[in-house]
Amino acid sequence: MAGTRRRTLRDIAETLNLSVNTVSRALSGKSGIGKETRALVRAEAERIGYVPNSLARSLVLGSSMTLGLVITNPSNPFYAQLISSIELRARAQGYSLLLGVTEESADNEARAVESLLRSSVSGCIVVPVQAGDEHWRRLGAVGVPTVLLNRDLPELGYRFVGTDNELGGYRATSHAISCGARSIVVLEEDLPITTIANRIAGFRRAMAEAGRPVPRGSVISVPTRRSEQAALPWQPEQAYQVSRRMLRRAKLPDAVVVGNDYFALGLYRALAEHGLKVPDDMMVIGFGDYPFSGFLSPPLTTVRLPAEEIGNIAVDLLLEEIAGGGSARPLKQLIAPTLVRRQSTAAVLRTPAAVRRTAR
Repeated sequence: MAGTRRRTLRDIAETLNLSVNTVSRALSGKSGIGKETRALVRAEAERIGYVPNSLARSLVLGSSMTLGLVITNPSNPFYAQLISSIELRARAQGYSLLLGVTEESADNEARAVESLLRSSVSGCIVVPVQAGDEHWRRLGAVGVPTVLLNRDLPELGYRFVGTDNELGGYRATSHAISCGARSIVVLEEDLPITTIANRIAGFRRAMAEAGRPVPRGSVISVPTRRSEQAALPWQPEQAYQVSRRMLRRAKLPDAVVVGNDYFALGLYRALAEHGLKVPDDMMVIGFGDYPFSGFLSPPLTTVRLPAEEIGNIAVDLLLEEIAGGGSARPLKQLIAPTLVRRQSTAAVLRTPAAVRRTAR
């Protein structure tokens, strides 16, 4: 309502006949305040509609109490979970979040850094585009602590936390082999980033350890819409088209490991159109464990990513950097993903897929 004055700590203090300092300590959860006094202060703050003045607080503390978060694609379910966990963890420590989206563009990344600098953020959590590190060096040069998330830039020497994607690719492939697959194909997005390269490395390691050959064409790139506009959601269409071409091969794989669960949707449709069943004719393993994955028919075996744990660790690392006390934690932390076993890899009596298709 026009003319309404913003309520202050002094209003609460005068009503309860307390000092402003006591009211402030009660609302911020500081020690030395009795339970009864704390309850009275909070009740009065709620009654009058008191809202903390974050600008005044930042002036007192010498900090904006704002963390920057820069990611590539918020429509990616993994990053959506990360945003949620980071925001909750930061809020619990009294920080707000300033979000920037790069869409895999170095130009957008540069603009995000300019915005962070203008906003005087206390620190920053970043999923880098991996097209250079000059933007992030600027933050370090002016004393803004930065933690890298999921994609590393080793030359910077910044703290890093992310999924162990190499282990994820290894576990997915090893599981397919344990279920009887001899030939395995990988469908992966066509972006030159370490997360994809690491998953493929895990696939190759598992195949080598099992003595399985990796013929040319075993890793198939899916040309997704992210090459044009990375902020759009993943679409199954590109994986569907690539899968249709793969299914024209004379020799089909026993299993396919896909780089994300959306690709599994496209593969499922292509297999159904070719009269092939999962897992009888071809096993499918996803990556991500998105909300729909357990509701596919059959439910999808997939690699679950530790989004919440990574987000929490990233905030804790950043706050330790901001406090300037250092950290006993390793400079680089990789968090293991979890293989979620479902019916898309149920062990069956396996005959080469090409033979099964011809027998129909």
